[in-house]
Amino acid sequence: MVAFTLNGRPADVTADPAKPLLWVLREDLDTLGPKYGCGVAQCGACRVLINGVSTPSCIVPLQSIEGADVVTVEGLEDEDGTLSIVQQAWIAEQVPQCGFCQPGFLIAATELLARNPDPTDAEIDDAISNICRCGTYPRIRRAIHRAAEMARA
Repeated sequence: MVAFTLNGRPADVTADPAKPLLWVLREDLDTLGPKYGCGVAQCGACRVLINGVSTPSCIVPLQSIEGADVVTVEGLEDEDGTLSIVQQAWIAEQVPQCGFCQPGFLIAATELLARNPDPTDAEIDDAISNICRCGTYPRIRRAIHRAAEMARA
C-alpha cells in the first residue's frame, strides 16, 4: 500500500508499485482531470503537482510518491469551490477550445506562477512545454499574465 495526499485528502492505494501515477489517479481513485496523451512525458496532458512541482504523471511510478502531496486540476480550487486565480484567468481569457490538454496547462501555469509571479512571454514559453493541438498558446500566455495581475491585486 502506498499512502499520499491527493488534493488535500489522504489517499491509500494498493496497486502494483510500478503502476504509473496517471493510471492510479484515473483507475483507482476516479480522478479524471489528468489525461493520457502520449505516455512518454512529452505532451503535458497528465501533469500534476507533486510536492509543488509540475510533473508528468504518466512516468511516475506509484511507489515513488509515498508520503507525497499530489494535486491534480481538481485540487486547484479552494475547499469552498472558489476557483484558483489561474482557473479564473483561464475562463476570463476563454483559453480552451477542445479542452483536452487544459488540465495539464493549468497545473504547469500554477507551478510557474508559484516560482515566478510575473513571468515574461519568453519565461512562459520556456516553462510551459505542454502541447495544445488547438493552438491556444496566445490565450494561454494572456491567461498567465492575467493570473499574475490578479495575484498582485
